[in-house]
Amino acid sequence: MLSITCGAAQQSPGPAVKAEVRPPEASPNDIDGPTMFATLCGYCHQDGGRAEGKGPKLAGSKRSDEYIIERIRNGKSGAMPAFGGTFSEGQIIAILAYIRTLEDNDN
Repeated sequence: MLSITCGAAQQSPGPAVKAEVRPPEASPNDIDGPTMFATLCGYCHQDGGRAEGKGPKLAGSKRSDEYIIERIRNGKSGAMPAFGGTFSEGQIIAILAYIRTLEDNDN
C-alpha cells in the first residue's frame, strides 16, 4: 500500500511592508474648524486666535502641525485642557486648518 503525504509548505513571512501612513483629514461630517474653534477655543485664544488672551495668539504660529495637534489632543498641564476626548481626529484637523488660515496682522 502506497501512502502519499502532502504537507503545507512552510513560508516565512517576507520583509515587513511599511504601510503608508496618511494624516487624518476632516470629513464633511465634522463641524467646520472656525465654528469648533469659536465654541471651545475662542475663550482663551482671543479674537478667533488672532490675539493673546488666557492662551497664546495662534495667528502666524511657527509651531509644527504635529505640535499643534498634540497640544489640542493632550493639552498642557496647568495651562490648557486636553480635548482629545472631546474632538474627533477630523475635528482636530479642521481646527488646525482654521489656525493655519489665520493671518498674523502684527508682521
